[in-house]
Amino acid sequence: MKLKIKKGDTVQVITGVDKGKEGRVLEIYPSKMKVLVEGVNEKIKHEKPSQQNQQGGRVTKSAPLHYSNVKLIQSK
Repeated sequence: MKLKIKKGDTVQVITGVDKGKEGRVLEIYPSKMKVLVEGVNEKIKHEKPSQQNQQGGRVTKSAPLHYSNVKLIQSK
């Protein structure tokens, strides 16, 4: 199935905790029917110290949303 939402479009979340928030689409996962929106559905991941991240700690990352939970506001 082809999604009408493309990378770079502006979308608004219509359901869930982040309802009403708007953001730009960073990535699309057509096989999973999900989209990654900037600044929406952020999750905290704890990371161990490593060569790249010497201190470690909590890192905030955006998680993908199902495409049916977002509404297209402005096309690219």
